[in-house]
Amino acid sequence: MFRYVVRRLLQMILTFFGATFVVFALMFANQDDPVQALAGEKPVSDSLRAQLTERYHLDEGFLGQYWYYMQGLLTGDLGRSLTGREISTVLSEAWPVTLRLSLMAIVIAAVIAIVAGVYSGIRRGSLFDNGVLAVTLLLLAMPIVVLAPTAQLVFGMELGWFPATASRNASFYAMLLPAIVLATTVVATELRVTRTSVVENLRSDYVRTARAKGLTPRRVTWVHVLRNSLIPVITLIGVDLGTLMSGALITEEVFNIPGVGLKLAQGIRNEDGPMVVGFVSILVIIFLFVNLLVDLLYAALDPRIRYE
Repeated sequence: MFRYVVRRLLQMILTFFGATFVVFALMFANQDDPVQALAGEKPVSDSLRAQLTERYHLDEGFLGQYWYYMQGLLTGDLGRSLTGREISTVLSEAWPVTLRLSLMAIVIAAVIAIVAGVYSGIRRGSLFDNGVLAVTLLLLAMPIVVLAPTAQLVFGMELGWFPATASRNASFYAMLLPAIVLATTVVATELRVTRTSVVENLRSDYVRTARAKGLTPRRVTWVHVLRNSLIPVITLIGVDLGTLMSGALITEEVFNIPGVGLKLAQGIRNEDGPMVVGFVSILVIIFLFVNLLVDLLYAALDPRIRYE
């Protein structure tokens, strides 16, 4: 186990440096006038140009700029946005909101996917199974850029079942509609994977052995089959974190939720390079550690899995 964790950590370090390098290059390397890009559409005076050049080390080449950025990042200094605010301060204000929204979306998606997927796998070919497959196909075909404003218009404005927007300190009910919308980005895939895994495990030898021993169908399904069927689902949930983060860009902007997604979308729209690179770097770190945690959960779900 220890050797496996060390090996994964080394892989994560390489992935982290590679991802941050690509993001930094996309934001700064190919700009004809990086100072004007940093300032956006604002006119750049000589004093402002000199200030930005010194702050972001623009006179030292791309690799030099990246080196200074990584020095600050590894010491906890994310730098300043173009508005002059500390990026770490902006992130600390926005992150709890996005974390709350993402956790609600993950729980909603996981509960629906596992319950409906298991029942659909048990009742394979039934009306419920065919209906679930049709709904998941519809969700997979509908992008969140369409689903989010549609849900806000129908359920928030026309029917009035949910608030149309959510503030920083919004109640659970006010965050429920955005969380459901965000959950739709991953629930269809998770449900289909759960159903397929359940169908395959129901045909396994250990299921026939458990039934032959006289175990009840409920115990066979919810203890033996479900435990083995959750392994690919857990893997998918870890990967889906990236999908949730990208979906949060649209969801938070549509529902005006002041989280990481909204701040990142504003940074991209305003060409605030330091803000975008800082936020994406933190999201990369979170994504890597969540996937490591998911891999370590395999052994807990399946005793046959051992990390050597």
